[in-house]
Amino acid sequence: MWETKNITPSQVSAIIALAIAVAGGLVNLFFFRIWWEPLLNFAMLFAIAFFLTHYFIQRFIYRKIKLIYKFIYQTKATKREEFYNKNILPQKSIDEVSADVAKWATRRSEEVEKLRQNEAYRKEFLQNLSHEFKTPVFAIQGYVDTLLNGALENPEVNRRFLDNAYKNVNRLVNLIDDLDEISKLESGEQPLQPVNFTIQELFREVFESLSIKAHEKNISCFIKKGCENPITVHADKEKIRQVLTNLVENAIKYGKENGQLEASIYNTDGKNILVEISDDGIGIAEEHLPRIFERFYRTDFGRSRNIGGTGLGLAICKHIIEAHGHSIHVRSKPDVGSTFGFTLSGKKD
Repeated sequence: MWETKNITPSQVSAIIALAIAVAGGLVNLFFFRIWWEPLLNFAMLFAIAFFLTHYFIQRFIYRKIKLIYKFIYQTKATKREEFYNKNILPQKSIDEVSADVAKWATRRSEEVEKLRQNEAYRKEFLQNLSHEFKTPVFAIQGYVDTLLNGALENPEVNRRFLDNAYKNVNRLVNLIDDLDEISKLESGEQPLQPVNFTIQELFREVFESLSIKAHEKNISCFIKKGCENPITVHADKEKIRQVLTNLVENAIKYGKENGQLEASIYNTDGKNILVEISDDGIGIAEEHLPRIFERFYRTDFGRSRNIGGTGLGLAICKHIIEAHGHSIHVRSKPDVGSTFGFTLSGKKD
């Protein structure tokens, strides 16, 4: 028996032709009472009705369906697609065509949703970028205006105002440098120069460079016990130094007084090396974790700005690690601490 849900145009034509032929044959038999004439009439009616019905279905219904498919794919048909339209498509049932259209509609819906999310992200990014630039610019403008309006002659305030203006200029320079860094990473204008180096040694260099900041909060930085044995990775050493510096500096900024910062290195499968940096600081709420690597995203805008930074450090880390063909992740809990981890390729000959 035919499946009515998946009936084809040929089957539809056959059913209609059979109904017409049977009706014509019965009428013929009633009037002429000769068996061979109704049979001949039946065969002729069936053939004519079948071909006419099939032709009009193909001509009108599937012509419209072809237009729908052209609209779906929105491209000029290739020879392969023309063969599909002429030979494969007419064999499809209306339900199968409907399923194709439903799949297309779902894909379109997903694309539209993604575009909306990208548009929302773009708007938020521009708002944050504007805010990040306006804050130091307005501060500089205020200090300079005050100095020009007479404070320049006051030795008690002129030096302090100039120092504050200089700090905000540095903040602008750092912001522009970080944006330029991300732009170059995204466009591939900064090709990687991978070499073999010992990751523990690089950690020690980063700890040494940030020792003053760590000492101010009495935070001890060390490599986890059992991870001291040298492990060689294959990566751009200076880019990874930048990643480690950003992550360690963040851990110190948001770490507790008298806290700890621990670096862990694991050889996961003989090919990839897992690097993790853990602290026992203020942590990050769960709702912020999916967006923590976005540009300018701050879990606490006021507090983050007071602590300093451009808000681009983690975004730069993400781009650098992804440029190496690996990924970066974070685990965190408020008042417990955070662990940032990423993978790198192991030693290559």
